Amino acid sequence: MNQDALSVDLVKEQWSKTYSKDKKPDWSHIFPYYSEDIVFHDSIQKIEGKRDFEKMCNRLTKRCRSLHMDIKNVVKDGNIIYMEWTMTMAFRVFPSTPMYGTTRLTLGEDGRIIEQRDYYDIWGDIINGIPLFWRVYRFFMRVFFG
Repeated sequence: MNQDALSVDLVKEQWSKTYSKDKKPDWSHIFPYYSEDIVFHDSIQKIEGKRDFEKMCNRLTKRCRSLHMDIKNVVKDGNIIYMEWTMTMAFRVFPSTPMYGTTRLTLGEDGRIIEQRDYYDIWGDIINGIPLFWRVYRFFMRVFFG
């Protein structure tokens, strides 16, 4: 696989069909785009290696009743691809919760993804779905952070 193989259109197509409104997510069709040495990092964790990355994806699948990804924009600059997205998750107990974020994919020399960095505000987006508590959280954030 070369660097040109992972185009903006291919990323939008493949990552959009990873998630469904009606069933569990399935990442199996995008795993071949990842290097064995992938480093994944988000607001919660840092994972190294494709095997552990796949395990993380499978854990999320087990926790969710449904998960839907709406990819807004995809931009590629050299070996970097950025995606802007809205991910709506429904956990077993809680109602559907939208989270807004971006992903930076870094491609290696062979065109596979060697690093994925997801940026999102997990607590703010989740707390927005909890009646009354979101007001306390937003007040706290405004007072202490701006």
